[in-house]
Amino acid sequence: MSLESVKNHFKKWDRDADVMEFDSSSATVQEAADTIGVRPARIAKTLSFRGEGDNGLLVVTAGDAKIDNKKFRNYFSFKARMLSPDEVLEQTGHGVGGVCPFGLTNDLDVYLDVSMKRFETVFPACGSTNSAIELSCDELADYSFAKGWVDVCKGWEEDQAEETVTTNSEKQ
Repeated sequence: MSLESVKNHFKKWDRDADVMEFDSSSATVQEAADTIGVRPARIAKTLSFRGEGDNGLLVVTAGDAKIDNKKFRNYFSFKARMLSPDEVLEQTGHGVGGVCPFGLTNDLDVYLDVSMKRFETVFPACGSTNSAIELSCDELADYSFAKGWVDVCKGWEEDQAEETVTTNSEKQ
């Protein structure tokens, strides 16, 4: 069971009890945000791509970020092509809606997008369509064995600029 593999993964850090399970769905960014009670941007979504060779590649992004194909191609030197739902399950051991960079079936390269760095904590899924864990960006990097931080997304910068304007006007 996928959720169990994630809980086992977190036992290494004595964090398995921190995995939250919900009665309602957290399968989409909006559902997760509504269930947890946070802005959708704070949901750390894990996207699964075809890597080089037979292995997949995971990129974890903020909930409001979208892959920028040009940035992706420039960084990874190949086109961003998403895995099919069957391939996602085969590569990660997690079904769509619960994909996360923890407790993976295969040893996949994991990258974290800078779109998440504007938050103290984010909420990635935990292998099921009704689970999550709250982690700092440093914890997410450590627990996912991430290869590093990348800048391969778009769309979130506008939200950040809007957030800065709101914050500055609130201070006045």
